[in-house]
Amino acid sequence: MTIGADSRYDFDFAVAGGGPAGSSSAIALAQRGHSVILFERETFPRFHIGESLLSTANDAFAALGVTRQIEAAGFPAKWGARLYTHDGQTGRYVDFTCVREVTKPQTYQVCRQEFDRILLERAREVGVDVREACNVIACEFAPDAAVLEVASRADAEPGRVRVRALVDATGRGGLLARKFNLRTEEPLLANIAIYSHYTDVPRLGGPRPDDIRLIARNDAGWFWLIPISKELTSVGVVLPKALYNRLANGSAEETLNSTIFDTPLVAELMREARREWPVRVEKDFSYSASAYAGDRWILSGDAGSFLDPVFSTGVTIAMESGIEAAAELHRALARNDFSALSFEAFSRRQRKRFETFRRFVVGFYTPQFRDVFFSPEPPKLIFRSVATILAGKWNASLWTRFLNQLFFGIISIQKRFKITRPVFQRDRDAGYPEEISSKGSLAKGA
Repeated sequence: MTIGADSRYDFDFAVAGGGPAGSSSAIALAQRGHSVILFERETFPRFHIGESLLSTANDAFAALGVTRQIEAAGFPAKWGARLYTHDGQTGRYVDFTCVREVTKPQTYQVCRQEFDRILLERAREVGVDVREACNVIACEFAPDAAVLEVASRADAEPGRVRVRALVDATGRGGLLARKFNLRTEEPLLANIAIYSHYTDVPRLGGPRPDDIRLIARNDAGWFWLIPISKELTSVGVVLPKALYNRLANGSAEETLNSTIFDTPLVAELMREARREWPVRVEKDFSYSASAYAGDRWILSGDAGSFLDPVFSTGVTIAMESGIEAAAELHRALARNDFSALSFEAFSRRQRKRFETFRRFVVGFYTPQFRDVFFSPEPPKLIFRSVATILAGKWNASLWTRFLNQLFFGIISIQKRFKITRPVFQRDRDAGYPEEISSKGSLAKGA
């Protein structure tokens, strides 16, 4: 493999991974005038589970110059989320239009094959050297460079690439997280998702038919129903591991079908549905990193951390962290300082965003959180502050953060005094992880 000219650096920067995080990093670096090479091990288009975005994704689209392409793609419009209990008797709407701290509330449910293609093509458009079917198999970091070993399906011999710094956007594969032993699994989120794509799933009535539906089972599990095109709906169930072990019934397909059947509202919605894809399973998908940057490297998107899909944070965080990684490397080049110490502010920001969303995600797997969250008439001002965070505004105003503290205070009270009607099963068979405090730390009891 021959790459670039024979000079001190083949390119200013390299990006490993062509998903939303990697494409966003590469685009934002190229927009600043840097030479960038991106390695993607697959050949696009490639399958990826359909995705529901947050409102703040619109800011990323504007920064990357893809707003027009996203609007033209015809993705289903998302204005919020409809919450339902297993029997459809209790629930409410998380309405992003009530949020005052986002640029634009309406966002999208996207087919990832097309969405990722748009971002990768934008990277090519702004001058990124995109290499598909190329995998970074090793990397070393010298005082003055990052040196990558790259394997291409087209070449018999791997090639070497020398750059100023590397953005690792290799997702769950975690090129550098594994190299440096950075990854920490989330024991309270040891969950398993079983999902597929279906046609003939009825859409919502009214002016917002394509909003995501989040349906809580009577136990610790829950379903998503996400329209990802005019015909297809992504349908999946997420079960904590202990609950999965109790409910697993033969194959993944049989387990998915049985959980659909014993969740009354989902069973009714899926009565005429036809499965169009094989059933897929994802396990243990929540983790964080002890560091998000080091000497001449930065982690972006899922390569650093990922949370349970319950609040659909993955792609939006990936794009935001990719853009932030590019800004950080641009500053590092101006200072000629690519040290881990110089990237500390970047790491703190990634960790703070992860912890903000983690508090909600871990809370969701407790019955008292669900009692309050699915209540049809929660305190409006407090719930608007919750919707602000769930729309993607993790760094919201001080007032919004204070109101969110009150929300978690209400959850703590609900645990002891039942200020709203208990709705969800609370015995051991419900399969909740170890109970957590309002601050998200492990507590005794279940």
